[in-house]
Amino acid sequence: MANRKVEKKTAVLITHNREDAVGEALGLCDAAGYEPIHVMRQRHLGHSRYGIGRGALEKLQEITEEMGPDVVIYDEILKPSQNYNLASAVRREILDRETLILEIFERRASSAESRLQVRLAQLRYEMARAKERVRLSSMGEQPGFMGIGKFGVDVYYNDIRHRMNSTKTRLEKSGRQRELHRRARKRAGFKTVSLAGYTSAGKTTLFNAMTGESNEKGDELFTTLSTTTRRARVGGRAAEPVLVSDTVGFISKLPAYMIEAFRSTLEELGHADVIVLVVDFADPVPAARGKIASCHAALGELGVREERVIYALNKADMVAPGADAARRRAEQLGIAGADDEDDDARRWVAVSAKTGANIDGLKDMIAEMALGPAAGGAGRRGRRDKKGSRVTESVAAAGATAAAAREGADGHA
Repeated sequence: MANRKVEKKTAVLITHNREDAVGEALGLCDAAGYEPIHVMRQRHLGHSRYGIGRGALEKLQEITEEMGPDVVIYDEILKPSQNYNLASAVRREILDRETLILEIFERRASSAESRLQVRLAQLRYEMARAKERVRLSSMGEQPGFMGIGKFGVDVYYNDIRHRMNSTKTRLEKSGRQRELHRRARKRAGFKTVSLAGYTSAGKTTLFNAMTGESNEKGDELFTTLSTTTRRARVGGRAAEPVLVSDTVGFISKLPAYMIEAFRSTLEELGHADVIVLVVDFADPVPAARGKIASCHAALGELGVREERVIYALNKADMVAPGADAARRRAEQLGIAGADDEDDDARRWVAVSAKTGANIDGLKDMIAEMALGPAAGGAGRRGRRDKKGSRVTESVAAAGATAAAAREGADGHA
């Protein structure tokens, strides 16, 4: 029987008046299965009554009346009262940024554990709004408004709490199993490496390049929701085995309760010997700096220390080749230190997971941090240039090598 293509629901998207914000919001819509048929750019989101100003509301009413979208997507967090007011004004279901991300998580969850984590995040979202939702639902039926019917506050609240406790219990069981696996790895002497980064930075492609796996990758947001761990060898000729884990990606304005819901997956970052923070090197500098800041905030929530972080500047095939260009970009991103002229002190490396350029350089850097300086390969120790600073030859060649291979390579994750 032939597969039938699922048609996307149509949406009017309300977002910020910045190219990076518009691009990310469109990516979220696509990942959640919505096709924006109109984009309203606003200089300010968060007006008290509707989330947008009166003039913008009148324009939105005209657009929804004329175009008939299935939903209106609001690229910020709405209070229940704002959601109710906006739904009342346009007679359409309103999805805010949190709801949209939760829908993506639900679509992407493939393992039993990730489905439990998504359910816990949904229940936390619901719990925080329970009392206000019951009050507002009693004021009249609104399009798609929470679908809670005639619940009493206590009944509704207790029902959510009961389901949350049940989900937590099942997740704690998975967490205990994960802890047993960690202890077994430690007894066996394995060092662990976790890949982290903003969603769609190319973590899964890099994971595949490092481990030889062929996990699902793509340009969509949140391709990975479950942690996958595989063995890889690092450190040049005397290569040592380490365990590399691919984790769920971060995104700006990711609420603390979502990080908490995925803690059993993300806690691998807190236990890893090395965290490789994957950065999209091709992003404009302001957007990349904002994404790095979002990653730092999420890692801070998980108790990850900065000294265990290596920055993998991925997609080097899409930027100007050469070590000097890479260093300038690292300085612009705020991740190049004052002592980076000493190659051994540097904690960033330009790579292309797509073409494989400088993956060995990244592995050497991981080996030095996880196993000690003696474990780093010759490419990491390098040779001194005319000024006396040590330069990694593979870093200098990464952009040029990647550019030559660009034509025939697969896409980024």
